[in-house]
Amino acid sequence: MATLTYREAVARGIAQEMARDDRVLLIGEDVAEAGGVFKTTQGLREEFGPRRVRDTPISEEAITGMVMGAAMNGLRPIGEIMFSDFLATCWDIVVNQIAKTRYMTGGQIELPLVLRSANGGGARFGGQHSQSIENWAMAIPGLKVVAPSSPIDVVGLMAASVRDQDPVVFLEHKALFATKGEVPDGELVDTLGTAKTLRQGDSATIVALAAMVPKAVEAAEILAGEGISAEVIDPRTLVPLDVTSIATSVSKTGRLFTVEENPRLCGWGAEVSSIVAEECFWDLDGPIVRITTPHIPLPAADAIEDMAIPSGTRIVETVRTSMQ
Repeated sequence: MATLTYREAVARGIAQEMARDDRVLLIGEDVAEAGGVFKTTQGLREEFGPRRVRDTPISEEAITGMVMGAAMNGLRPIGEIMFSDFLATCWDIVVNQIAKTRYMTGGQIELPLVLRSANGGGARFGGQHSQSIENWAMAIPGLKVVAPSSPIDVVGLMAASVRDQDPVVFLEHKALFATKGEVPDGELVDTLGTAKTLRQGDSATIVALAAMVPKAVEAAEILAGEGISAEVIDPRTLVPLDVTSIATSVSKTGRLFTVEENPRLCGWGAEVSSIVAEECFWDLDGPIVRITTPHIPLPAADAIEDMAIPSGTRIVETVRTSMQ
């Protein structure tokens, strides 16, 4: 058992799959010699060589086009888009080519590729480098969407993503890179579409993703001291979504709170809320409550960014008020 940071877990997950399968390669801006702008790919070029770990020009269109072509020709490429915001510059390739090719060829062409990117706010990078874009990817048929919250999930879900036959958008949260967790030795492979229940409870269900997960767990501990027993669920993947785990929990607790960093309009919590309203309506003891970032570009100023992104304190206050 090793204690790894979240960023170290990214490198370990990629290295595990590159060592296992020589069809796996990594390309992106500064992923090779520099070890990644967030130091998430350190040591990979030294271990696997410049043919399999390659730096690219500053062109997201080139990166996405290359990984698509590589996947069409039998490889299992991993492409890094440095900031998830920059997926907007190559969104046509992702949405109209990568996401649809398997369907439009009747399964004759598969695209087993991973597009990984640094996602989310909290690092004071401003509106063009701090967006949470999981709701963009979730809305596109043909893409799978992964957003791990812990080092062990990073490794296991990276392996599952690389081995999947469909294109996967793998979102690594910038605010979590320095966090640490235990990761078992040896090969680690998880399953896409399986949520984790991080805390048992019977008063309310809190569903949180990525950097919101530790905040939700912290909030649940505080609420427990007030007699509110909150169950915390991390979906880990939005597509496929583990509806069963969420619905089962809500049917037990009777209350649902979603905690998401997406802007409020059309966030993933809206979809979860809709599903629960359809499938668990008669089990609900109160309205579903979404705790979100406002529908604004994220500011760079630290105090204002902290106000915008859900905090542990806001989760506690919202749940407490709603449960009265």
